[in-house]
Amino acid sequence: MIENRTVLAIIPARGGSKGVPRKNIRELCGKPLIAWSIEEAKKSKYIDQIIVSTDDEEIAAVARQWGAEIPFLRPVELAQDHTPGIDPVLHALKMLPQYEYIVLLQPTSPLRSTDDIDACLEQCVEQKVDSCVSVTLTDKSPYWMYNLSENSSLIPVINTEKPILRRQDAPDVFVLNGAVYVARSTWLQQTRSFLQDKTIGYPMPKDRSIDIDTALDFLLVEILLHEKNKSGQEK
Repeated sequence: MIENRTVLAIIPARGGSKGVPRKNIRELCGKPLIAWSIEEAKKSKYIDQIIVSTDDEEIAAVARQWGAEIPFLRPVELAQDHTPGIDPVLHALKMLPQYEYIVLLQPTSPLRSTDDIDACLEQCVEQKVDSCVSVTLTDKSPYWMYNLSENSSLIPVINTEKPILRRQDAPDVFVLNGAVYVARSTWLQQTRSFLQDKTIGYPMPKDRSIDIDTALDFLLVEILLHEKNKSGQEK
C-alpha cells in the first residue's frame, strides 16, 4: 500500500510473441525474461499483489515459479496481434476491482529497477495526479527530423524561428520507454489509456530503458547484464 491505497502490479505476457518467439520465457542471463520484472516487483515497498496476465499455460507455470500469481488466464481474444495493449489491463481490473492503483510492468523491460517502480508510484501519488509513466531522453532529437515532400524537399518536423545547429543547444526531448506505467484504477477504466493531457513523466536513464523487441535487443541486454555483474564482482 501507499498512503493507505492498495496497489496491483500487472505483468502482461501473451504466448504469441512474433519478433522473438516465446520471448517472455526465453532465458536471459540464467533466468526467464519475465522473472526479471517479477523479482523487482516483489521487492517493491508498495505493491500488494503481483499478477501475470497471460493466455499461455507454460508462461503461467514459469511466472508462478518466480513468485507471481495467475488468478485467471487471459481470454484468447485478448491475446491477438491486434489486441490493444490496454485491453488486458482493463480485463485484469474487471477481475480484480478492489485495487486503487495499477502498476503496469512490461516484461520486455528487464533493466528497470525496484527504485524505478516505487519512485514512479510515489511521484503519481505525491503530485496528486491520475497517471505517471516512465520516460527517457531520446537518442535522436526531433529538431533534426524531416518529412520529405513530393519533390524530396526537407520539411522540418518541428518548425523553429532560428535553426538549432548544435546538439547541446537542442531542448531535452523525452520518449516513452515502456518500463513503468502507473494510474488510479477508476480513472484508467474511464479513460482507457495511461496517457492523457495531465499524465506526468518519470525520467529513467537510458541504461535502464532498453525495451526488448528483437533478438539484437536480447543480445544487447545480455552484454549489459554481464558487464554489470562483472563490475560488481570486481568491487
